[in-house]
Amino acid sequence: MGHRITGIRTVENLAAMEVDPMAAAQAYRDRVLDPVRELMPADVISNIEEQLSGSCTTEIAAFDEFTALLTSHELREKYDHIVFDTAPTGHTIRMLELPGAWSGYLDAHPDAAANLGPLVGLEKQQDQYADAVKALSDTALTRLVLVARAQASTLKEVSHTHEELSAIGLQHQHLAINGVLPPFAGEQDPLAHSILAREERALRAMPENLAHLPRSMLYLKPFNLVGLEALRALFTESTLVLPDPGATLTTVDYRSLPPVEDLSRAGKGLVMTMGKGRGENHGGGCGRGLAGQTRS
Repeated sequence: MGHRITGIRTVENLAAMEVDPMAAAQAYRDRVLDPVRELMPADVISNIEEQLSGSCTTEIAAFDEFTALLTSHELREKYDHIVFDTAPTGHTIRMLELPGAWSGYLDAHPDAAANLGPLVGLEKQQDQYADAVKALSDTALTRLVLVARAQASTLKEVSHTHEELSAIGLQHQHLAINGVLPPFAGEQDPLAHSILAREERALRAMPENLAHLPRSMLYLKPFNLVGLEALRALFTESTLVLPDPGATLTTVDYRSLPPVEDLSRAGKGLVMTMGKGRGENHGGGCGRGLAGQTRS
């Protein structure tokens, strides 16, 4: 799988691609510069290339690739379902706000085009971006799935994302809570029980703007979701029997260290270890610190 749509040999009727930001940026630069390379002085071309060499260009190019795929009528005819996996906070989709803001700025400042740098190529893509917004806003065509964990911090972040995407017309949203600890996991394990309680509190205190969204709960699996068989088992109930959480600790009668004994008798203290940056020095420091804590 790479920067071109590739059929997956082991899965019938499935194709995938991974947008390469560097390749997309180079193609973007070529589209902007190739038509004018023979028309402009070398120093002007060099200046434009410099403006188009930053991370902003890479971001714009990846976004341009995203909207081209999103608005392709050929892809819609060929595939029943098209899934876009965007950045964790959906910032790629938020860039759909750029064309409107960009056009408004140019209307108000017609002389500013020379200073736009990597945004110069946006002018040719206005219709494409408008079609992308229209497609994403079409509730009969697109569902936007917001993915969160059952944690207060991630739910708060998704709440902000929900508001920002709703503001640009992307209303058809669905909330997926991922990696939720199954209820049975806390029956005999105190640590798992505390995690369950924390997740339940986070879900009860979920921001109000998320509470009304359609919701799916994806429970944590006892295996890595890598490979076809694992992915196919995502929505099936696991029959894996967890081992007894009990453990046997083998103790060793090490020679006592007077400084550790003194720290233990004091009941509290500070242990500072220093080394030359080598792994064995840090490992020794960790061991000494742990020994002091254990004895107390």
